[in-house]
Amino acid sequence: MSIKNIYIAGFITLILSSCVSSKVHKDLQSQYDSLGSRNQKLQTELRDTRSKLENDLSKLQNDYNRMKTERDQLQAGLKTTEANLESLTSSYDALAANSSSAIAENSKRNRELLAELEEKGKALRAEQQRLEKLQKDLAARSSRIDELESLIAAKDAKMNALKTAVSNALTNFEGKGLTVEQRDGKVYVSMENKLLFSSGSWAVNTEGRKAVQQLGQVLAQNPDITVLIEGHTDNVPYGGTGQLTDNWDLSTKRATSIVQILRENSGIDPSNLTAAGRGEFAPVAGNQTAEGKAKNRRIEVILTPKLDEINELLKEIE
Repeated sequence: MSIKNIYIAGFITLILSSCVSSKVHKDLQSQYDSLGSRNQKLQTELRDTRSKLENDLSKLQNDYNRMKTERDQLQAGLKTTEANLESLTSSYDALAANSSSAIAENSKRNRELLAELEEKGKALRAEQQRLEKLQKDLAARSSRIDELESLIAAKDAKMNALKTAVSNALTNFEGKGLTVEQRDGKVYVSMENKLLFSSGSWAVNTEGRKAVQQLGQVLAQNPDITVLIEGHTDNVPYGGTGQLTDNWDLSTKRATSIVQILRENSGIDPSNLTAAGRGEFAPVAGNQTAEGKAKNRRIEVILTPKLDEINELLKEIE
């Protein structure tokens, strides 16, 4: 009951009090008091209810803020889904507004969209599988590359040790037209003809035989090394008669003579030996001077590591 109604009731009571009996007046007074008590109780309940509602509203506001934050976080990962959802929502809105033909068209479009999404999903899964396989292949290839690098390092170390061993074995022939060098992963032993042969001859002299035999001792301890013996001449035409016709014949015969001496060492596998004549066509100096010609008249022993393991790994990596 409002305050206004209470005043009206009181006013009526005053008026009636003058013309009604004392009993009626008391009844009305009692009703008035009861209404006043009820009004106070309602006011109290209203305040309590309002306080409770304010607390509930504050709690709801906190829950709302928390849920909004969670929603914002989820939205970052749902952009693609939302785009598809918007497309589907638009299609279904069209279904409700358009004619039956438009409904059929939108329904067809939805099916196409779903089919497209399914295909993209399949493609994505296939791509994921392909990437996983590629990752495994890359890991395997990386492992083989590490193994290859290890083999190459071992080969380089072996060739370094071989060069040192050859240099030590032939140290007595330094300054006599013999050099040992390493390049391109190979060891080159160059012996000028003055150490090995007389002019126009392919018969190895005594000192030259000693040099070749000492080289052979090192080669016998390295069975996994291939040995190419190359004969070289200057550009002066061969002037001898008999078995040989030109410098190429002479260079080949001289290379073969070196091979025959190396074969005397039973520790050397003959399959590792190759003799080749190159005549005057691979000079290391000019033929305009006597010094240059002397350098060109030479035997080169080229020592190469066998690369079977490395070649196999390269095939696997390709």
